[in-house]
Amino acid sequence: MAQLSQLTQYIESYVDSSRSSTQQVASLDAITYLLKNDKLTLETLVREMGMYLTTTDSIIRARGILLLGELLTSLASKRLDNVTIHSLISFFADRLADWRALRGALVGCLALMKRKNNIGRVTDNDARAVAQAYLENIQVQSLGQHDRKLCFEILECLLDHYPESVASLGDDLVYGICGAIDGEKDPRCLMLTFHIVEILARLFPDPSGPLASFAGDLFDILGCYFPIHFTHPCAKLNVTADPQGEDVDVKRDDLSRALMLAFSSTPLFEPFAIPLLLEKLSSSLPSAKVDSLKYLSNCLLKYGDDRMEKHVEAIWSSVKEAIFCSEQEPMLSLASELQDGVGFQENEIVTEAFILLQRVILENDGLLLSLIVGDKDINMIVDSVTSFRSYNDIPLQSKHKLFTVGRILYVSAKASNTCCNQVFESFFFRLMDTLGLSVRNSSGDRLPNYDYVFSERLNFGALYLCTELLVACRDLVVGSEELTPKSVSAQESWCCMLHSFSSLLIKAFSSVLDASTDKDAYEADTYTGVKGLQILANFPGEFFPISKSIFENVLLTFTSIIVEDFNKKLLWKLALKALVKIGSFVDRFHESEKALSYNVIVVEKIVSLMFLDDFGLPFQLRLEVVSDIGTTGLNFMLKIVQGLEDAIFANLSEVYVHGNLKSSKAAVQLLECYSNKLLPGILKAGDFEDVLSRFSVNIWNQIENSMAFSVGAQENELLNATMTAMKLAVGSCSEGSQGKIIEKAYRVLSSCHSFPLKEFMSITTAVQLEGLHPTQDLECFSYRDKWVMTLFASAIIAIRPQTHIPNIRVVLQLFMMSLLKGDIPAAQALGSMVNKLCPKSNGVEISSNCTLEEALDIIFNRSLWDSHNKGSLKRCSGIGEDNEMGLTNLCLGASNSQLLRVRAIDGLAWIGKGLLLRGHEKVKDITMIFLRCLLSSGGIDNLPLSQGSLENNQEQDVLLSVAKSSADAFHILMSDSEICLNKRFHANIRPLYKQRFFSSVLPILVSSIAESHLSKTRSMLYRALAHVISDTPLIAVLSEAKKIIPLILDGLSVLSMSILDKDILYNFLLVLSGILMDKNGQETVVDNAHIIINCLTGLVGYPHMMVVRETAIQCLVAMSRLPHARIYPMRTQVLHSVQLALDDPKRAVRYEAVRCRQAWASTASRSLHF
Repeated sequence: MAQLSQLTQYIESYVDSSRSSTQQVASLDAITYLLKNDKLTLETLVREMGMYLTTTDSIIRARGILLLGELLTSLASKRLDNVTIHSLISFFADRLADWRALRGALVGCLALMKRKNNIGRVTDNDARAVAQAYLENIQVQSLGQHDRKLCFEILECLLDHYPESVASLGDDLVYGICGAIDGEKDPRCLMLTFHIVEILARLFPDPSGPLASFAGDLFDILGCYFPIHFTHPCAKLNVTADPQGEDVDVKRDDLSRALMLAFSSTPLFEPFAIPLLLEKLSSSLPSAKVDSLKYLSNCLLKYGDDRMEKHVEAIWSSVKEAIFCSEQEPMLSLASELQDGVGFQENEIVTEAFILLQRVILENDGLLLSLIVGDKDINMIVDSVTSFRSYNDIPLQSKHKLFTVGRILYVSAKASNTCCNQVFESFFFRLMDTLGLSVRNSSGDRLPNYDYVFSERLNFGALYLCTELLVACRDLVVGSEELTPKSVSAQESWCCMLHSFSSLLIKAFSSVLDASTDKDAYEADTYTGVKGLQILANFPGEFFPISKSIFENVLLTFTSIIVEDFNKKLLWKLALKALVKIGSFVDRFHESEKALSYNVIVVEKIVSLMFLDDFGLPFQLRLEVVSDIGTTGLNFMLKIVQGLEDAIFANLSEVYVHGNLKSSKAAVQLLECYSNKLLPGILKAGDFEDVLSRFSVNIWNQIENSMAFSVGAQENELLNATMTAMKLAVGSCSEGSQGKIIEKAYRVLSSCHSFPLKEFMSITTAVQLEGLHPTQDLECFSYRDKWVMTLFASAIIAIRPQTHIPNIRVVLQLFMMSLLKGDIPAAQALGSMVNKLCPKSNGVEISSNCTLEEALDIIFNRSLWDSHNKGSLKRCSGIGEDNEMGLTNLCLGASNSQLLRVRAIDGLAWIGKGLLLRGHEKVKDITMIFLRCLLSSGGIDNLPLSQGSLENNQEQDVLLSVAKSSADAFHILMSDSEICLNKRFHANIRPLYKQRFFSSVLPILVSSIAESHLSKTRSMLYRALAHVISDTPLIAVLSEAKKIIPLILDGLSVLSMSILDKDILYNFLLVLSGILMDKNGQETVVDNAHIIINCLTGLVGYPHMMVVRETAIQCLVAMSRLPHARIYPMRTQVLHSVQLALDDPKRAVRYEAVRCRQAWASTASRSLHF
């Protein structure tokens, strides 16, 4: 009873129209919960609702029926028995006659009819009954928008899910649908009505069926919506406003497509649709033209050849007018994009017109093609334009016509062999006559004029049209998508004509290139000449219009341009692009004979360029050629890579043996080309692990054989380039290949006298810092040993987690020693090792028999000591002979050598990063070490400021460097590194590691800042905080916005005091900008609006970085959108600061200042003047 009483309360709460919508929704949710969890049966509910469903009070009855309908919608996935469904659908069908309760009846019918078979579905007989009741009782267009939408959804559901049931209604159904959709204006409802017409056409495809009688009436209803045009103010945003205040995403393009599908849904619309679309092609509205062309293309495919044949002539006339009369932008800034040819930038109208033209030709080639080749305008344009010899002599309007005719001929010839033959027969010989390449024999036949002397520039118009025909033939043979040539007989008339004139065409295009210059007047000629040669070289072998010798002459022509004409920039770029396309074509179609020629003439010549010292072609251009040709195909790539490797090793040998600076610079460029250009291509091409493994091993072989090392300190750039190539190559290999590379590298490392590997072999041996003076670094190694150590560290960085590392404990100790000598790659290698080593508990087979726990023990618990009594470490620190220290103690100042301390902190940061990425708990201890180092730097503020005290100044600098290194360690921990510890180098990265670290370290930094009263210490703490917050994803920062915004503002104030902090200041400001722009941070921003604006106005004049000023002003613009009451008191302050920015020396700042002044002035009184 208690449950039924509660149910009654829920029902009454919903049906009571005086209750708030929140209460009604809560009641609906409560009843739904009871039904879904079987605490209430649907039968009991209906019985309890009986009075509300049948009462004479129309308001209560309407609310009751709506409640039942909404509940059924919520139970869409709950299984119901057939009897229940039948009873319910019969009830709702009857209620369709109750206009006062119509909405509930519509909701209920729709909810039941949308149900799936497996959970209980409305039967076909019941669906037919609903349709009959619908047609008899509902006047759709007299209803409101929401009810009309429900009506259309029911019609759509009936036609989609119960087609056999409603098909028997025949004419009544079609008539009812016509009446329902006639006059509809709401975009959401129109999307449904257009789809209803499309389904209706599928339901009655018979040309003598029910739809045929109403086709004209139905299309009259549809036709009034074409073209789709929004007049609502929200149309610009592709949304329409809901009367109830909700924005609904209805795009114009979606509506237009739905209408297009309705237009083309049945051939019965053809007598009405095609004339309307052709008429709208003459509209002054561009969107109407575009839509007309799109609709015609779609209708052409659906209506069929028989119905469309009578419209071909009218379509051609309309399409021709649309193409020739449209305004197009000339593409004559030719060097900017290096397009395939010259022409005009097609607008959307022209693009759609050519799509339609191509489809008409494919569907009805004979009739339309005869119209095209016989068109007086086209023939007149061909005759008139070819009378101009130079491109610049052609008037702009005639250029437009020329390029339009070229596109029409291309589309026509590409359609089929028959079309290509007809176009060639009509135009090819005329073009050859214009160029002077043909003569007539005694019988009147045209033959190639082999005696023609190319002494002057050829006619540009004829040459351009010739090129378009060549491209059409090539695309016809090859196809735009297929990987194999189409079956085209070489005996086709166009093939024969092209083959007979191919040698003359080669000479013609070559003569254009011979006469080319860098003058703008001849750019178009250059494009046409290069494209013509390229296309002739790109025919498959069975349609080879040129002989092997001519093909090789084309390659020689382009190659000689690459080698000799590098001063002609446009020609050089085009020739290189043509060679790349030819090579890609040869590789794609497996042209073995052409591939051989390409290898000999192009690839071998390009490779030889790498070894020529005194040669005109600039070295940077050689690298560009190598990298571009290297992408043309697999076989060519391997040969290029091999040649590049040989060049790299030849230059490295010169550097190692003779210290040749010129070879060093060349080697750097070659290595960068290998890393940045060819290596990505190798990885993309497939499994070429042996190539990468060979390259890495050869680097070690060369170093091993170069005992006399003449590399100097100035070769750091070369070392960095070699490191990068080594990492990328090793990282791309498998575990087995990596293991071989590491073994080779370790053998070379073992041969170095600077590294006491044998002394490290005992597990109890401490890392000895023999003779390590605080001012010493890696320069105490020989240059060869420095290279070996750095490259070995690079290889370790790139290996996979399971790759075997020989004597890993020795390697760890060696890296520890190198770390304290200032070797950053060694620190990065340590970080990579602790990131990838397996922990003891995993039960996985562990590489090198060393667990993560053992490695951490070596790093953190192994002592660092000096074996000599007079060792400088003891001498500087005062540590007794029996005292020992570890890495942690060094960081905390156990040694008086602050340089060692800085190096230890830097190394510990990379080790911590490796642990942080994998989510290891040890990172907490490392973080606390950095904080202790930061807080221990408070002595900076306490140093006496006696003028001229060199000792105090030096001590202050040392303490500052320690504090700065500790703060910057947080940047190393949180930032994304491209040089190590990333997915490319197989790092173990735990999801959300940044968010977890941020959450754990933020409270500690906040409390440390609050407790610190020393200016230098606070500055360094804010530096650390800035690193942490800047590198944390914004969504995590937003969750702590209330706590963080005051810290950011205080930090911006502190960091703005020093020019050295400008980059960190900018990153901090970007975080604030992100919070201001995100809606989730708006509440906190509003609460702190006053202090935020104060901070930002102070940064508007920041002198050290333009982007800080620009971003600060952008943030002020964002602040202007806050509630008026919060920002109005600050308007004068903001406008005053922005006024000063209007005179900023940087244009970007002045631009933002104008925007800001406009935004804030709108909040001020009109009486204020600025």
